[in-house]
Amino acid sequence: MPEISRFFGIIIRMYIEAGGPHHTPHFHAYYQDQVGIYGIERIERLAGSLPTRQERLVLAWAELHQEELLADWRAPVNSFKNVTLWGFIASFKM
Repeated sequence: MPEISRFFGIIIRMYIEAGGPHHTPHFHAYYQDQVGIYGIERIERLAGSLPTRQERLVLAWAELHQEELLADWRAPVNSFKNVTLWGFIASFKM
């Protein structure tokens, strides 16, 4: 799972499952042993939990990067693709 960002001990990742069952655009935020899943179209927690302070940081970060997150979510499937994830280039088969 590509790591999209890392800040204040929080890791943001987005699963890539070609033809998978994902319906709502979302990303996963990890902090220590806790995980929160957040919607992209409407910036809100969908599942899991993070401490209040970290959740506020994640929600603020998601608002600032909403367009980039949506572009990453809508990346074409069934091909090899180089995707720039805010400064990093990752090659993967989707």
